Amino acid sequence: MKQTAVVTAGTAGIGLETALGLASAGLAVTVVGRNAERGARAVERINATSAAHPARFLAADLASLDAVRALAERIAADGPLTVLVNNVGAMFPDREDSVDGIEASFAINHLSPYLLTELLLPTLQSGAPSRIVNVTSGAIGVAKRVFDAVEPPGGYYGFHWYGRAKLANLAYTLELSGRLDGTGVSVFAADPGGAATDMTNGTMNDPKIVSPGLRLLWPLVRRRFERSTLGPASAAAKPSVFAATDGSLTGRTGIVIGPQAQPVAPFRPATDPRIAQSVHHLSQRLAPLVAG
Repeated sequence: MKQTAVVTAGTAGIGLETALGLASAGLAVTVVGRNAERGARAVERINATSAAHPARFLAADLASLDAVRALAERIAADGPLTVLVNNVGAMFPDREDSVDGIEASFAINHLSPYLLTELLLPTLQSGAPSRIVNVTSGAIGVAKRVFDAVEPPGGYYGFHWYGRAKLANLAYTLELSGRLDGTGVSVFAADPGGAATDMTNGTMNDPKIVSPGLRLLWPLVRRRFERSTLGPASAAAKPSVFAATDGSLTGRTGIVIGPQAQPVAPFRPATDPRIAQSVHHLSQRLAPLVAG
């Protein structure tokens, strides 16, 4: 049976490099993104590598929950799925709402991959042994760990809120791995470390993204950000490709793959069942599997 993969935000940066890695491993790759022109360029680049199967592009605005539902329906219609890489990510210097009226960072970085994954579970089970790879971030270390509501108490600081959304998604990833244990669907998190991407180039130079305490140390903080985002996207994609394809992970689940493309210990708060339960309830309320 042909092995298939879907990579969200796969038309550029780490997502495209992940798609290239999966195609070189012999999978038939679908890249998802908003821009059809970028999608066509991505497909052309993947196909130029003499991939075993032609790539394709699906257009979807992953900031819209209805668009995520429509995307899941379209993917499911194609039959069994072998690999789902939730690579989508976004950071905002100023607070924004998604089209659903939900704070955009939480919507894009957690609710979108949560909803897509939940809707595609039957398709992934049909393709078992299959793998889910959710891309995480070191930013989880500065996140507030309260998930009673979509927005934490206190002011809006883009880097911290991005980290909180990624923490929610990591807690969900680890919870999901336990829920699916024994089904043939393995679940992993992949930490790309840092790379020069559209997201990092556009937001990491703005002191508004960090809390006032860190803003006082902005020259040091900015240098650290700059050092951590100098690497190429091809290197940052290696953890995702490893998680999706490496034979050493066969039959294993619930593992975090670090920036060196090796298993690492998960961030401890993400393993807290109380956090996982709060994230689960919030996700179900904000992103129901059936609209309305």
